[in-house]
Amino acid sequence: MKRILITLLAVIGIVIFSTGCGDKTADETVKNAVPVEEETVTTGSVNQSLSFDGDVFAEYEVKVFSKIPDRIENFHVDEGDVVRKGQSLAQIYAETIKQGVRQAKAGLTAAKAQAANVAVEYQRAKRLYNESAMSKQQYDALQTQYEATNAQMEQAEAALISAKSGLNDATISAPISGIIGNRYFEEGDMASPAMPLLTVVQMNRVKITFSATERDLGKLAIGQIAAITVRSYGEKEFFGKVAKISPVLDPMTRMATVEVIMDNPDHLLKPGMFARAKVTVGLLKDVIVLPRQAVLESTRLQRINDRDEVVRDYFIFVIEKDKAVRRKLDVIYVNHVNLAVSAGVSLGETYIRTGVNNVKDGSDVTIITQEGAEQ
Repeated sequence: MKRILITLLAVIGIVIFSTGCGDKTADETVKNAVPVEEETVTTGSVNQSLSFDGDVFAEYEVKVFSKIPDRIENFHVDEGDVVRKGQSLAQIYAETIKQGVRQAKAGLTAAKAQAANVAVEYQRAKRLYNESAMSKQQYDALQTQYEATNAQMEQAEAALISAKSGLNDATISAPISGIIGNRYFEEGDMASPAMPLLTVVQMNRVKITFSATERDLGKLAIGQIAAITVRSYGEKEFFGKVAKISPVLDPMTRMATVEVIMDNPDHLLKPGMFARAKVTVGLLKDVIVLPRQAVLESTRLQRINDRDEVVRDYFIFVIEKDKAVRRKLDVIYVNHVNLAVSAGVSLGETYIRTGVNNVKDGSDVTIITQEGAEQ
C-alpha cells in the first residue's frame, strides 16, 4: 500500500511539472512575439513618373541695352517695378547728340533754300531752252545743278532723321510690358552697347528647364503633366505641361533640354529658383500596389553581358499562422511612395505594413491595430 502511494505521488508531481513547463513556453512565445501592423494585398493604380532637377526662368526675359556709350543721366525704374511697353526706363547723357540735331536741322534748312533757288533758275532755263534762247550746254549745266541740290536736300533730311533717331536712343524704353528683373548699373555709370542696363521679365507664366538623358527621352512627350516643387514652399506642388523637347542632344553630355511651361499668376515662382520637376509619363492600372515603407530593399552585383551591374531585390513579409514569412517580389515599377508588383504576393494575403524592420523570416508576430491595441 505504501509503494502504491509513493507511485501515485510521483505521477502527480510529473503532471504538475509538465503543466508548469507548458504554460511557461506559451508565455515566452507570446512575450517574444513582435508587434506589427498588418495590411491586405489589394490592387490599384500607380503613376509612372520621372524626376529631374532644373531651374526656373521667366517665360520672356529681354535684356535692354543702350546704343549710346555715354553716361547714364537718370534711371526711372528699379528692380521689381512694373513697366509698360514703351515706358521710359533710363536717360543717357546726350548733349552732343542734341547739338548734332541742331546742326542737321540747320543743314536741312540751308539745303532747302539752295534747292529752292536752283529750282527757280532751272524753271527759267527750261523755258528759255524751249524757246531756243539758251544753249543746250547751259541748260544741261543748270539741270545737273538742280538734281544735285535736290540730292543734297534729301541727304540733309536723312542726316536730320539719323540725328533724331540717335537722340531718341538716349531715352531707354521698355521693349515689352513686364517687371524689372535686374538692374546692372547706377546713375552716373558709363553705359556700354556690349552690356545690358537691365532686364524686363514677364512672370505671369514661367518655364522650368532641365536636361534629360537618352534613356528618358523615349518616355517624355509634349503635353505631359509635370509637378514642380521649389525649396521656398516645401512640399507645395505647382503644375505645368511639357512644352518643348530639344530635337538635338548635346554631344558632350548626351542630354537634351526639356522645357515645362506653367501659369504663375501670383508670381510665387521666381526666375533663378532651383526646381524639382516630376513628369508623369504613364499610368499602371489594376496592379498589386504595396507601400514603399512595407518593403525591404537590398542591392547586389550581378554579371550581365560581361559587365558587373547593380541589381536591386525587393522583399516583403507576409503573415502565415502568426509568423512572418519573407517573400521576394517581382517589381514592375517603383517610386518613393509605392511599388507595382507582378509576383511574390497574391490578392487577399496579409502582409506586415509597420514593424517590418523588427522581424526576420520565421519570427513570431502579434497583430496590433493602429491605435496600439492587440487584436
